[in-house]
Amino acid sequence: MARAAPLLAVLATVLTTAAAGGDAPPGKIAVIGAGIGGSAVAHFLQQHFGPRVQIVVYEKGTVGGRLATISVNKQNYESGAASFHSLSLHMQDFVKLLGLRQRREVVGRSAIFGGEHFVLEETDWYLLNLFRLWWYYGISFLRLQMWVEEVMEKFMSSEALCKLRNFPRLKCDGRRIYKYQAHGYAFSGVEELLYSLGEATFVNMTQRSVAESLLQVGVTQRFIDDVVSAVLRASYGQSASMPAFAGAMSLAGAQGNLWSVEGGNKLVCSGLLKLAKATVIHATVTSVTLHSTEGKALYQVAYESDKGNSSDFYDIVVIATPLHLDNSSNNNITFEGFTPPIEDIQGSFQPTVVSLVHGYLNSSYFGFPDPKLFPFANILTTDFPSFFCTLDNICPVNISASFRRKQPQEAAVWRVQSPKPLFRTELKTLFRSYYSVQTAEWQAHPLYGSRRTLPRFALHDQLFYLNALEWAASSVEVTAVAAKNVALLAYNRWYQDLDKIDQKDLIHKVKTEL
Repeated sequence: MARAAPLLAVLATVLTTAAAGGDAPPGKIAVIGAGIGGSAVAHFLQQHFGPRVQIVVYEKGTVGGRLATISVNKQNYESGAASFHSLSLHMQDFVKLLGLRQRREVVGRSAIFGGEHFVLEETDWYLLNLFRLWWYYGISFLRLQMWVEEVMEKFMSSEALCKLRNFPRLKCDGRRIYKYQAHGYAFSGVEELLYSLGEATFVNMTQRSVAESLLQVGVTQRFIDDVVSAVLRASYGQSASMPAFAGAMSLAGAQGNLWSVEGGNKLVCSGLLKLAKATVIHATVTSVTLHSTEGKALYQVAYESDKGNSSDFYDIVVIATPLHLDNSSNNNITFEGFTPPIEDIQGSFQPTVVSLVHGYLNSSYFGFPDPKLFPFANILTTDFPSFFCTLDNICPVNISASFRRKQPQEAAVWRVQSPKPLFRTELKTLFRSYYSVQTAEWQAHPLYGSRRTLPRFALHDQLFYLNALEWAASSVEVTAVAAKNVALLAYNRWYQDLDKIDQKDLIHKVKTEL
C-alpha cells in the first residue's frame, strides 16, 4: 500500500483551496503519462490556468512514449511515430512554439507488395501514376479521395485542407474542430465530440467498416484489397474491416505531404513539458482515490518508484495513457472511493513491433535479382505476406545538406513493421545479410472492433481520460486534439462555464457566430 502524504501537508492544501474562493485556479494538477498526449495537455493546462498552477507528470518509462528513437551506428532513427501529415496543425504549432525545425523529406518511391509480386508501383512521373491507378482500378481512387475529403472537411480545418492539391474543391473558411477549440468549446465524451463535427454520420462511422462504407460510394473490392488494405496495415496493422472513421483518418494521412522533426519527434514532448514547467516523476501510478473537501473533489494519486511507494493530492487528474483490460497492459490503475464506481475501459490493443535492421536487402524476394535495379524505398503489403506490414529505407533524425539515401545494393537501415517479433528465418527472407537488429514493441493502437461503445473524457468531476479519443481514431494529431479538448474541459468545469461544454448546435454557430 502507498503511504499517505503527511497530514499537515494535506490540511494545508485543503485550507488554501477553501480560502482562495471559487475563482481561484487549481493548486496542483497531475498528468499520468508523458507521451504526446501528456506533454500536450500539460502545455494546454498551463496555458489556460496560468503559470501559478503546479503540474506534475508521472511517467513510468521515457518521456515521449510512442515518439521514440533507436541508435544505430551512432545515428538516431525514429522507432515510433515516424512522420506527421501536413494537416497536423497542433503539431505544426508546437514545432514553431518550441523553435524546432521540420526535417526535410528525402524522396523515395513506394510500392505495394502482394506476396508474390508488386500489385502497384510508383514511378517518378505523377501523370503516369494517375494513369496506372485509372488503368488498374477505374475511378475508384477518385471516389476514395472524395470520401476522405468529405470526412476531413468536417473534422479538421478547411483552411488547411484547401492548401493541399489533393483537396481542390474545398472552400477556405477554416472551421470545425480547430475553430471550436479556438473559441473554448469542449466535449465530455467522444460521441459528443464526433456528433458536433459530423452529427450522426461520424458516430455511425465508428460502427461500420471501411470496406462497407467504400463499397457504398462505388469503390471496387479490388481497390480495397490492393490499396486501401495496404495503407491501413501500414498505419494501424489492421484490415479494411476496421471502423470507417478511423480508416478515413488513416487514408487522409496517406495523401499530401509528410514531415517530421529535425533531431527526433520526441523533442516535441520534452519541449512542451519544459515550457509548462512541469515536474516529471518517473514512477508507476497504482491508484487514484477520491476525497471530498468543502464540496470540491480532491484526488489522491498513489505511485511506485525506485525510492519506494508514495502518494500526493491533486485538484485535477488527467490520465494520458491507455487504460484497457488486456494481458499485455501494465496500466493497472485502480480507482477507489468513486460512487458509482469507475468502470474499466474494455477492449484490446493492437501490438506492433518495429525492427530496425542494418543490412543488405534481399531484393530477389521482391522479384529483383540484381539489387542495383531495385527502385523502392517504401514497401507496403496487402494481407499477404502476413509476417510484415511495411518495409522502409529510413533516414536518421538529423540530415545534413549532403545526405543521400543509401542505394539498394548498399547496407542501409531498414524499418520493418510487423504484428509479431520477426523470426530469424523471416529476417533472412527480407535481408541477404545484416549487421544488427534492434526492436521496439508497442501497444500502438486500439484493436478496433474489440469495443462497441465510445468512452468518455470525463470520468469524474475533475478526473479525465485523454486517450478516450483514440477509440474513434488514433494518430499523434488526434491525440493532440484530445489534449486540447481535455484542457478546455477541465478549465470550463473548474470555472463552471457550462455553456462551453457539450453544445449540440455548434455546426450552426460556426456559420453564424464564429
